[in-house]
Amino acid sequence: MSRRVVVTGMGAITPIGLNVENFWKNVKAGTLGFGEITKFDASEYKCHMAAEVKDFNAKEFMDPKAAKRMELFSQYAVAAAAEAIKDAGLDMEKEDPYRVGCAVGSGVGSMQAMEREYTKLVEKGPSRVNPIFVPLMICNMAAGNVSIQFGLKGKSINDVTACATGTNNIGEAFRSIQYGEADVMVTGGTEGAVCPLGIAGFTALTALSTVDDPAKCSLPFDKNRSGFVMGEGAGVVVLEELEHAKARGAKIYAEVVGYGCSSDAYHITSPQEDGAGAAQAMTNAMEDAGVQPSEVTYINAHGTATHHNDLFETRAIKLAFGDATKDLRINSTKSMIGHLLGAAGAVEFITCVKEIQEGYIHRTVGYETPDEEIDLDYCKEAYEEEVPYALSNSLGFGGHNASILVKKWSE
Repeated sequence: MSRRVVVTGMGAITPIGLNVENFWKNVKAGTLGFGEITKFDASEYKCHMAAEVKDFNAKEFMDPKAAKRMELFSQYAVAAAAEAIKDAGLDMEKEDPYRVGCAVGSGVGSMQAMEREYTKLVEKGPSRVNPIFVPLMICNMAAGNVSIQFGLKGKSINDVTACATGTNNIGEAFRSIQYGEADVMVTGGTEGAVCPLGIAGFTALTALSTVDDPAKCSLPFDKNRSGFVMGEGAGVVVLEELEHAKARGAKIYAEVVGYGCSSDAYHITSPQEDGAGAAQAMTNAMEDAGVQPSEVTYINAHGTATHHNDLFETRAIKLAFGDATKDLRINSTKSMIGHLLGAAGAVEFITCVKEIQEGYIHRTVGYETPDEEIDLDYCKEAYEEEVPYALSNSLGFGGHNASILVKKWSE
């Protein structure tokens, strides 16, 4: 018998808030996190906009010495984890540390460290490369640093699946608790890739929007969509076995009930055109939970605002939900915070939990003009209604599809 898994804590560092409370307040207000890139001079780039995290000072979230030995993506992860652990009321002195694990992923690690140290290598020679360049740069160091900072000695993993990373890490943490490998998992995703190499690389792929108007640069599902806006930040949650949570009197936000994955096995960047792969992930998540498509009324879509994603994800939803598609509300949090790459699914998971809690489905900000075939309810306006289930989708380069199903908490 698999064990029930609940959400007991949440933490977020985002372009529209440095904690869950401020992030959620700004989501409800439709606040846009977009602006001109300030982290480097992007004047010669085709893309000038990003959804940067504002006013983040690592020393306010962690020991200054520890912060110096972390790249930005690790700092974001530790800051979000600190909030989530505090929110959960998790006292590690009262826990068996080998039963508390960590699954915090990053899609790309530190491109900044690569840029910086390669420049030193070329200009000053190999002896000048930072001795801790590798442990600063590699993407598992988000999980490593979270584990070290909070004394988490259980299973520690970094599932790297590009833009599905956050969802896959939460899903694998869910499985780890379900099947007894851990009682508690601190889990999510993090990314800090607003840098010359990151922007240049995604621009070369023609994935990024080159629109300079903050109100028009990220338009998921809209006919005038032009690509995604690079975001950054972290989302971390505490997942816990139900009886363990009850025994320590933890507050319970929601229950994780289903997790499904698939691979398109089709193309390194484009989703499968008929949406069959993503549809299978959604179906797998619902079957895992024992839930019928007609019972799910809300999807937090991957919704990147690229031409291919929004069309093929719509096809996938229609395949997975069939006749029930007409009753779905679908939105994209990326309409406000851009695409956080490896952190996207984790921050969107937090959004789902808040929407379930408050019976509020946020609007897809900027969505105005329907496109042919992209003809579902993409939440032009917000809805105040009960959300019994929230299905969150993440689709990554390489054909990685991941869906996670969250349920309103009840005994």
